[in-house]
Formats: sequence, structure tokens, C-alpha cells
Amino acid sequence: MNDLAVLVEKPRAETAIAELTAEGVYDDSRKVCEHDDETLELPVTKNPTETDVLDVIEQVSPEPRLPDLEAHLRAQGWNDEELDSAPKSWAVIGSVILVQFDDCPRKSEIGEALLDLHGEADTVLSRDGISGEHREPEMTVVAGSGDTETIHTEHGTKYALDLREVMFAPGNQRERARMGTVVEPGERVLDMFAGIGYFTLPMARAEAQITAVERNPTAFQFLLENAVLNGVTDNIDAYRADCREIEIEEPVARVMMGYYDAHEYLDSALAALKPGGIVHMHETTPENRLWERPVRRLREAAEIRGRAVEILDKRRVKSHSGGVWHVVVDARIR
Repeated sequence: MNDLAVLVEKPRAETAIAELTAEGVYDDSRKVCEHDDETLELPVTKNPTETDVLDVIEQVSPEPRLPDLEAHLRAQGWNDEELDSAPKSWAVIGSVILVQFDDCPRKSEIGEALLDLHGEADTVLSRDGISGEHREPEMTVVAGSGDTETIHTEHGTKYALDLREVMFAPGNQRERARMGTVVEPGERVLDMFAGIGYFTLPMARAEAQITAVERNPTAFQFLLENAVLNGVTDNIDAYRADCREIEIEEPVARVMMGYYDAHEYLDSALAALKPGGIVHMHETTPENRLWERPVRRLREAAEIRGRAVEILDKRRVKSHSGGVWHVVVDARIR
């Protein structure tokens, strides 16, 4: 049996591929293919021993997989100039591929090639921007079924979402996972901009007690669904509200501020934070103002309340735009 494949349920494909890859048995030289309406065939080099699968089968006519997007496009006749304009990166979120195309031509051909590369995905979306009071994503279906609802898994945390309705930033993955490692069991945390549970869920899975606030009604519904999906409903008190309008009866040990303009809400954050508590403030900052601007904003807000700031850490999360960084400052407020 040389052409082995494992059967997995479609919603679990992304997680299973990651587990098979970590186990060293995933065969990326063959395509992922549909087995039936409910399951996919994931190619493997030998029987997995650590990954949960439905069955192991031998593929009758396995299809070879071209190694990358360039190879796919060259096979379709793309010339060097067209290839230079093709996207160099994209993100697979559950069963959806997110791509920023800019001025790239023949988007549908790229979409079909990406679906061929990522057999676990069934829809390709063009990221066109963000608009509205609730920062709703603007997306266009480029290829595939057009189903934008999916379940994405990161480090064991499951995120149900509709990528046409709510934001999801692939580049924040490391920061999301990190927040699940810094909290203590039973620690009380205020997440002021919870969204679908980006940071709330990893912290709740680490057994912290989270007050999660989100005003976008669609994101809030996914937050509730994700609390159930991850089995952490007892660790989350969720409020659909403006975070400035929530009264915290007992000061919290930690405040999560995962929003680019979080500094505008520092007064409310510090009011909720007990002496010696920690705030995690996100911001977009020009390169030439690192780290003066975010640190100054923290110190000025604390000084108004007669409190002192101890900077614990400063991190660049990812590039936001030319010369501008998405950063986080961790600070203890005494």
C-alpha cells in the first residue's frame, strides 16, 4: 500500500493536516481530494499513530500536486510579467483562503490554483478592505463554493466565524496563543474588544475568568458560539456593549486591549484594573515613533489617575502598512 490516505471530516481537515505534518506522515506531493459529501482524503506516507482519523485507505488513482502557485500558473500559460503581479502570500482560515490581490490580473485563475494547492479549502476570498462603525470586512468571492462560514483551529482553540461578516487577522496568531500562556487559572481578566473571542478563548481555555465585551452584534453571536465550541462557557461572562459602559464591580488583574486605537480607552481600562495589574495595549505606530508614542500614552493616562507605569514588554506583532507596525505594550500599573 503505497498511496495511502486518511479519511477525516471536512471541518477537521485543517487541524488534521497540521497534526499529520507534525507527526511527519503528511504527503504534500499528492492532492487532497473529496471522498464524499462529508469527508476528505488526506494523503499520508504511512499509517498515522498520533492523529485521530476515521479510516486509512489506499487511493486508486492519486493525483500529483504541483509544488507551488507559480508552477500552477505557469502550467496555465502565465508569463514572467504576470507572475510578478501574482500574490506572494495568503492565509488559509479553516476552509477559506484569504488573498489580497491588489492589481493582479486573472484573479479567478489564481483562485482555482489556490484551491488546487489547498485541498482542504473550498472558497477563495479577495480581501478588499474594512468599513463601517463595526470595522466589517469587505470581501469578494473569487473562486470556489462561496461558503464563507468556517471553523478555524489555532493551537487547539477553535474559532467559528463568517469571514464576510467579521474580521480575522492571521498575522496575530502568535499573540493570540501567547495570551493563553500568560494568565493564571482563576485570574480575572477584562477583554475590552473581545470580537469573536480572539484573545478571550485562549485565556479562558487556560482557566482564567474573562469578562468579554463586544458591541458588534454578529461578532458577539460568534463569541457566544465559540465559548460553547471550546467548552469554556463557565469561564466567560460576555456582554454586548460598548466597553466604556461596563461597570466592573471588582477590579481585575489584567486588561486586554486588542484594538488599534486602544489608547482612546485607557481611562476605562485603568479604572477597571487593580493596583499592580497588567494591561496589554495594542496600537499601530509609525516606525519613527517606536516606542515613544505608545509608552507616552500609557504614562499620561496613568498619571491622570495618580498611578505609575512599569513597562514589562514591547512587541511588534506584524507590519500594518508601509512604515507602520502593529505593536503591543505590556505594562504593570501600580
